[in-house]
Amino acid sequence: MADNTTIADLKTAIAAATRTGNVAWTLTSTALVFIMVPGVGYFYSGMARSKNALSLIMLSMLSVAVVSFQWWLWGYSLTFGHAPSHFIGNLDHAFLLGVGDAPQSDLTANVPGLVYAIYQCMFAAITPALAIGSAAERGRIVPAAVFIFIWSTIVYDPIACWTWNSEGWAAVLGTLDFAGGTPVHIASGTAALAYCIIVGKRHGHGTDEFKPHNIANVVLGAVFLWFGWFGFNGGSELAANTRAATACVVTNLAAAVGGLTWALMDYRLEKKISALGFCSGVVAGLVAITPGSGFVECWAGAIYGILAGILCNLAVKLKHVFNFDDALDVFAVHAVGGLIGNILTGIFASKKIFALDSPVEKLGGWIDGNWVQMGYQLANSVAAIAYSFVITYLILWIMDKIPGLSLRADIESETKGLDEAELGELAYYHVDRLVTVNTRTGETKTVKEETIHQQNDTNVSIV
Repeated sequence: MADNTTIADLKTAIAAATRTGNVAWTLTSTALVFIMVPGVGYFYSGMARSKNALSLIMLSMLSVAVVSFQWWLWGYSLTFGHAPSHFIGNLDHAFLLGVGDAPQSDLTANVPGLVYAIYQCMFAAITPALAIGSAAERGRIVPAAVFIFIWSTIVYDPIACWTWNSEGWAAVLGTLDFAGGTPVHIASGTAALAYCIIVGKRHGHGTDEFKPHNIANVVLGAVFLWFGWFGFNGGSELAANTRAATACVVTNLAAAVGGLTWALMDYRLEKKISALGFCSGVVAGLVAITPGSGFVECWAGAIYGILAGILCNLAVKLKHVFNFDDALDVFAVHAVGGLIGNILTGIFASKKIFALDSPVEKLGGWIDGNWVQMGYQLANSVAAIAYSFVITYLILWIMDKIPGLSLRADIESETKGLDEAELGELAYYHVDRLVTVNTRTGETKTVKEETIHQQNDTNVSIV
């Protein structure tokens, strides 16, 4: 009897230690995903012109604030609450009522419900931050914040519910989406397309050259994203185990190969290695591997990275073919990348990876002879593309008709820049006005920063 008691106590201690480790890893992953949000801001900021740099960083942080409130209010409950309709949850957990130490469901048994709630809050926060980048440099900030709240409730929560809630129709069907290929990337990418269409093109689109003002910011943003994605994908296992490690490995490999592939795609045209191209490829690889990161073997990460680097690079040309102004290529990287990831997951999902954390044998993808899996992947992808685009378009169309919520900045504000017009602050006070010295004549004059970019190399700018 004493021996039995000792064994029982030992099992209890092991279970408690394991759960503590899972909680620690999931909370750490929460912080990693959070740092991705300013990463998006810096990535977008660097790709825009300097007069709009601060507004894009601020919009990303506003997304965290608005969605954190929405998630506490009813977002978590609508996404992960009881969902008899298989489309959206109820309000039983509004204000996070009843969310505490107990797991939310069998799918999240490794951690308390409250830990899962804050972890998923970060996913909900980054998704609209991705979408609004397509309207950069001409979309007003306050209406964008209102849009984030509405969109999170009407678009993100239902798509996340049907994909991740154990009662959601896609989850019941058998769709595989480990960390957000559909709710995060396809949803945000197609919403971005609707946003840029409704807001319209930037003044000068097609005639002016809109060059990134700070590639260093782009690199910094990519670093934050790559770093945080270990929590985005690895943390989605909700456990500190081998499957989480596998997710981290394939995530890193897809990012690396995606960056190299995109850089080579650009090199064939320019005969130069582009930092912007490399960073875009890194993000494309990260996006593509997201749905399959916890389902595929390590070698598959390279395939995800190669195909994402090639196809997302080519997808950037769609804005020229169809003549829409997606300022920061959100649709090409996130919608197309997410679709690529869902399709590849239908092919490469492996029984071996499922077996790492489950004694119950589960079907894989095509490599394991489960041919129907591709149908499930496409069903979820197409449904999310259609739902996100149509509902986002309607939300924005209605908002734009409401006084005070017009989406587009006026021509004067757009010309001045949203930093000054919408925030009353500048990212670069010290370069708002610079003195240029002509090295041939010694003449000095004060000019606006935008003019300096057009000066020839005989001019030296000093603060």
